Amino acid sequence: MEFSIEVTGLTETEKLAKNLTKYIMNGTVILLSGDLGAGKTTFTQFMGVHLDVKRRMSSPTFNIIKSYQGKFTVHHMDCYRLEGSDEDMGFDEYFNGEDVAIIEWPEFIQDFLPPEYLDINIEYLSEDARLYHFKAYGEHYIKLLEDLEDDYAND
Repeated sequence: MEFSIEVTGLTETEKLAKNLTKYIMNGTVILLSGDLGAGKTTFTQFMGVHLDVKRRMSSPTFNIIKSYQGKFTVHHMDCYRLEGSDEDMGFDEYFNGEDVAIIEWPEFIQDFLPPEYLDINIEYLSEDARLYHFKAYGEHYIKLLEDLEDDYAND
């Protein structure tokens, strides 16, 4: 299952993040890819707000992983610095069926990812516009995308 949507500006970006978080449940794994400056961390921050994370989610570039409390324990990973590394940093502890994982630059830890997840590629169109490409891997994520697509079809 695949779904794409173009958003313009931060208000529409936040709306997309809010709509997505309605369908997040324990164990959800979200991969975020896109060029530098595409808006991965901004989208993550909006998801954090709507998952009731009290602290501002910032890029964990120097820590690789930061964990936050909200409706769920949310692990935000920025794997950019792991390019070319094959070190297992215990990622399976974060993909535990209870917590939510949001992973930026997932291509650098491909071998450690669980088999089911939601893949989001953010394509930079212009200063204010982005095209979000969603692809579901696994039954839960297929249902999630169907529900998200229905939100926009009925909007």
